[in-house]
Amino acid sequence: MRSHIRRLIALAATTGLLTILPFAVHAQTTPQFAHIFGDHAVLQRDQPVTVWGTATPNASLTIAVNGQTATATTGADGKWKTTLPALTAGGPYALTVSDGQATTTLNDILIGDVYLCSGQSNMEFPARLSTGAWGEISASANPNLRFVNIERDSSAAPREDLKTVPAWQVAGPNTTGDASAVCYYMSKALQKEHKVPVGFIASDWGGTTIQGWISPASLRTLPAYTAGVDAVAQYGAAPDKAQADHAKAQETWWDAHDKSAKAQRAWISPAFNDSAWSHLKATSGWKDSDAADLKAFEGVVWLRTRVTLTAEQAARANELTLGPVDTFDTTWINGQWVGSGGINWVWRDYKVPAGVFKTGENVIVLRVLGSNGLTGTPDMRFVKTSDGQAIPLSTDWTYKTGMAAKGLTIPAAPWDVPSSLNTLYNGMIAPLAPYTVKAAAWYQGESNADAAAEYRTLLPMLMADWRKAFAAPDLPVLIMQLSTYGSTSTAPGVSHWAELREAQRLTVDADPHAALIVSYDFGDRSDIHPTQKNIIGLRAARAVDHLAFGQAVAPTGPEAISVTRSGADLVVNFRYAETGLKTYSSDTAIGFEVCDKPDSCRYTTAIVKGSTIVLPGANTAHAFRVRYAWSDAPFTNLYSGDDLPALPFQMEPPDETE
Repeated sequence: MRSHIRRLIALAATTGLLTILPFAVHAQTTPQFAHIFGDHAVLQRDQPVTVWGTATPNASLTIAVNGQTATATTGADGKWKTTLPALTAGGPYALTVSDGQATTTLNDILIGDVYLCSGQSNMEFPARLSTGAWGEISASANPNLRFVNIERDSSAAPREDLKTVPAWQVAGPNTTGDASAVCYYMSKALQKEHKVPVGFIASDWGGTTIQGWISPASLRTLPAYTAGVDAVAQYGAAPDKAQADHAKAQETWWDAHDKSAKAQRAWISPAFNDSAWSHLKATSGWKDSDAADLKAFEGVVWLRTRVTLTAEQAARANELTLGPVDTFDTTWINGQWVGSGGINWVWRDYKVPAGVFKTGENVIVLRVLGSNGLTGTPDMRFVKTSDGQAIPLSTDWTYKTGMAAKGLTIPAAPWDVPSSLNTLYNGMIAPLAPYTVKAAAWYQGESNADAAAEYRTLLPMLMADWRKAFAAPDLPVLIMQLSTYGSTSTAPGVSHWAELREAQRLTVDADPHAALIVSYDFGDRSDIHPTQKNIIGLRAARAVDHLAFGQAVAPTGPEAISVTRSGADLVVNFRYAETGLKTYSSDTAIGFEVCDKPDSCRYTTAIVKGSTIVLPGANTAHAFRVRYAWSDAPFTNLYSGDDLPALPFQMEPPDETE
């Protein structure tokens, strides 16, 4: 039969009739696993394991590991998925998929527990930079501990598979340093305790907001995001049109906020004569330049420079890199818009369509709204070519100031990382699902700290999304609470970080399959990336023991569950304090506040009595709220008997009449 088909194909090819053969002919495709499966991977023990991949359409497949098999039939689209029966811990084994003619084999597969770790930079923070890393990493060899780092990928639509094939790594001196520190220390502790292989999947991206990690279907249900989610989808389907629409929307914003915007657009043209403009040596931000009128300027500054390209360079030039810009920029090359950004620490790397760069002189124009402009060093600014050249930009720029302004924010494109919508879910979560995992850990919130009320909606949405994607409605989820960072408090006041911590606490309290990992006592008020990740990893392992293994251990530190009125006093009642509360370096607990109204709070004396805190004399007629550790960088001393810190909180006692 196959020889007959080959003769028909050959005949069709020689006669030009291949496209009208009366039947579909598919080339033989060796069956493959999805990219997340690889040599050295760990599969989840004691529950059915989902595996999937691609093969020749309509092929009958057999998937096998350690004597256990499952079958699958490839669909017309070349995709297959099946479930292996529950597997006991062990290995190493071979994992195979075969269609009877070709076989793909993955080697050194272990069966144990698998954890998914995600979030922003404190989850991404590598083990090599953590406290004690030198000794830890040099002694980290462990064939039963593995991990895989998912490459960053911002995608406008959910991917069916990872964009690139990641490599599972076995823990050891040459590999462990690149692992997520928090996830490594958690997994190491769990592997040692339960004595089974452990693998963890790290899918994280520093600086990103939670909105990027939520699915399009879920985020679209929130009216504030519907248009943005649709715009991201349009960007995936027709990127040129989506970018043009966004550029037009930004110019509409400028017309609404700057009366000079329309006239100043003439400055974009490469033919504009800027010889009367002032000159700037752009070796760093404009505050540090020799331009006296920019030393204290905040607002709009137009910048222009030129770069000369050969014909060969112009033909291959496809990207402009500017380094970081403070704060908002719109950039044009030879009069054509190529990009915009609005995060002051994010490098501007703008893809440039073919034909924009010309042979000879090219004019680059920036409109910057901010307080310091091009803050990077000159070696961060260049034109990239497809053959790997980096053609440096001159440090000689001309400039012209526009309106003075403070506090204005230009809406970013909804597909721009780090504040994108859905794109990280699409590229870095959806392709992993439904890999069978034991639990998930989420360490994020720094980039959402200015919108804590909204986080109370977004965090539960993300957790529900992931449970659905991984086909695990009761998936245990660990929430790493924001650490300490920023100014200390000498008086009660507003704290966005405290509000975000409270949003995390309330979300976990409402979810029976979630746990909160407290970290503020090992934070660093001068560094948003505290290095003591080992402690946080050990606390996370303890929470996994509670949630996933059902151990009778408190998942977190003492947590306030109510505030009651008792005569002249207020009494705070705690759970997870069965062995009692204790204070360090004082016989009173510091950090408690009583509020008479939202903007009028005061510190108050707090006395430990067993598993409660008594606030003597605090039960006044106007007292309506109690707060604890309500600061960006709180100083506290209240712990459980087994040395876990009490959770920050705010809570209202009942009215006097209740």
